[in-house]
Amino acid sequence: MMAVGSRVRRIGWAAALGCCFALLLALTFQVNKVKSDVRLTERQIIAVQQERLMLETEFQTRSSQQQLSDWNAVEFGYGAPRADQYLESERQLAALGTPRGVDAPKPVRLALNRPEPEDEGLLSEWLGDDNGAADEPPRRELSATNLAQRLTRPTSPVASLAEVSQ
Repeated sequence: MMAVGSRVRRIGWAAALGCCFALLLALTFQVNKVKSDVRLTERQIIAVQQERLMLETEFQTRSSQQQLSDWNAVEFGYGAPRADQYLESERQLAALGTPRGVDAPKPVRLALNRPEPEDEGLLSEWLGDDNGAADEPPRRELSATNLAQRLTRPTSPVASLAEVSQ
């Protein structure tokens, strides 16, 4: 009988251990389910906070637009553009321009690169010609007759010039 009682006791302990293991497994699943619910709730809270922040920003933007509109109407006298205020061409826009002031700088009228002559030396422009006009560099007139020749000529060192209206 001793062997039977020992065997029953072992089976009882195994059943109790199996029952505890099943309860532990069920408890682990329950804890994981609660953790998952908590994470989902935290994500929803973050999403709601972001949406609230976006709505606050939009509300502030719209309220500042209303404030700007009020300031434009009351303080500055601005209004929305009317149909007769739109221009049809660049000429109409240019006609609205104001003339230059008295102290305004002179505008640049022409900016171009002129190629150096190939047969002259690098310093010949500053040395001048034999007539004694060494202070003033010689002026080369650009003509339309040699434009094709100048465009087909290989590029040489060029001097950048900008002429200002006088």
